[in-house]
Amino acid sequence: MSDELLKLTAYFGERLRGEHGFVADELLDLFGRAAVSNSVVLRGIGGFGPSHQLRTDRSLSTSEDLPVAVLAVDTAERIASLAPRVVAGIARGIVTLERAGTAVPGSDSAKLTVYVGRQTRVAGRPAYREVCAQLHRIGFAGAAAFLGVDGTDHGTRRRARFFSTNTAVPMLITASGTADQVATALPWLRQLLPEATITVERVQLCKRDGRLLARPAALPPADPDGVPLWQKLTIHTSEDTLHDGVPIHRAIVAALRGRHVVGGATALRGIWGFHGDHEPHGDRLFQLGREVPVTTVVVDTPARIAASFDLIDALTGAHGLVTSEVVPAQVSIDGGMKKGDLTVGHPPR
Repeated sequence: MSDELLKLTAYFGERLRGEHGFVADELLDLFGRAAVSNSVVLRGIGGFGPSHQLRTDRSLSTSEDLPVAVLAVDTAERIASLAPRVVAGIARGIVTLERAGTAVPGSDSAKLTVYVGRQTRVAGRPAYREVCAQLHRIGFAGAAAFLGVDGTDHGTRRRARFFSTNTAVPMLITASGTADQVATALPWLRQLLPEATITVERVQLCKRDGRLLARPAALPPADPDGVPLWQKLTIHTSEDTLHDGVPIHRAIVAALRGRHVVGGATALRGIWGFHGDHEPHGDRLFQLGREVPVTTVVVDTPARIAASFDLIDALTGAHGLVTSEVVPAQVSIDGGMKKGDLTVGHPPR
């Protein structure tokens, strides 16, 4: 795979329909025909989009239309050619484009993403557990593993089916740490998982276990050529970490939606991971409570992200990892009305 990569992410409701069926299926049909190197469909557990309709697994009335996140990564040329067709196929949602690579960027911190089959094993144990354990030992700020329900792996469609072991269905592991930690981890990961696709992106560490490290970088609304810039906050918590008796991710979604601070937020439940100094943890048999990681993603203009960070800061006073990233292109779609475009901006270094 080329060093010059783009990552496309689409957020929308899983019951959203296109011309021939559910949009998630149509997008993966598109990625399969185009032999997109790696893609994955993740089911969310809560959130809202441009219409501010709440979608959550806590409400029976909306439980059949949970949010989904569809990620695809490949060469910049291939993703750029597919992005307009993705936007055209979504009636309500958000589509972003972000730069990624295969080498450590020239920044203080970075994010690793590992695309691997859900049943891949290392030394007799699930690969995602071994990866999280090693990243924890290295000192990464956090990591989370997410099961996919559909996707492509090295250009081949891999879909979860009821009567199948689903060994090749893709999952992904994301982890944030210092650039030195990423440089230490990359050779080991490539030796451990030689068939896996591993990408690296710039990231800023903002909070860790309640401690403020830095506010999200203040970005201009557009790059020097006038191309709009966007920003993303990612909040890593656990399902059992609470704020005033409410899981932190639910409190964040409710606060952002209630204040109309941003145009959308999506919460994704992982199966294993860690943040801060906590040991890796996740789904276990016969446990009474769920200690799985939850990742909440918020994307909007730099000004709106600055305002939303104040709310998120108050809700993560004791727990959670908060990171910030530049999003060089975004399109928001609501009932056919589109805001933004797919021109990839060049933010200041």
